[in-house]
This record gives sequence, C-alpha cells and structure tokens, in this order.
Amino acid sequence: MSETASQQPRGDLTVRTVAMPADTNANGDIFGGWVLSQMDQAGGIAGVERAQGRVVTVKVDTLTFIQPVRVGDVLCVYTLVEHVGRTSMRIHIEAWARRFRQKARDKVTDATFTFVAVDDEGHPRVVPPLG
Repeated sequence: MSETASQQPRGDLTVRTVAMPADTNANGDIFGGWVLSQMDQAGGIAGVERAQGRVVTVKVDTLTFIQPVRVGDVLCVYTLVEHVGRTSMRIHIEAWARRFRQKARDKVTDATFTFVAVDDEGHPRVVPPLG
C-alpha cells in the first residue's frame, strides 16, 4: 500500500537510515529486529528531548509489522509523544520505507513504546512539564 493523501506519517521524522544487505534474513528481507531497533532509537531520541535527560525503554505495545523492508529502502521513523505521566512517556512510533529508486513510501511498522525518565543511577525521575 503506497502512501496516499489520506495516509501520512504521524509525528516528527526522527531517524532516517538505509537498509543494507547485512541487515537481511535468509529470504532477503530486512530483519524485523533491525526495524524494531531503529524504532527504539527514534523513540529514545524523542524521549530524551521531551524528558530533558536519560530515558529507558520499558514496554513495547501493539507492534505491527505491516510490510517488509528491502535492501536499499530508506527507513524513515516518525515519533509522536502521545502521553506524559509523572515519570513515563508513551510514544507512538511509525516506520515508513521510501522504496529504492521509487517515489513510493509505504508504512511498514507501527507501535507504541513506553519510556521512563531516569537519573544517573537509573532511578525513575519526574518528567519536566512543558514550558
């Protein structure tokens, strides 16, 4: 399913990288774990920006692999902070693939991650209010 006017990425472009041959499984598709890793990195970046400091991943919900990523695709990962609690944040993360040598961009993975803000000793800390 290629991108249409009604189907746009949610959130901010946070990570963009090229899928390489070393990241493939025996079928030649990019490993789901590699995609998940890119999503976790993007969520961490968004979490650090919002929490103004260190965060750790504590949960991944509703992870859905929609389409495969192929060698040469540019993986674009978008993040949107959906909820901020006292010490945690729920971040919606989508991965889109800009297909190699094409203009098409397909949504390939969708998930919700929870991150917790931590101090230097790894203990939960309060997420600062916006402002």
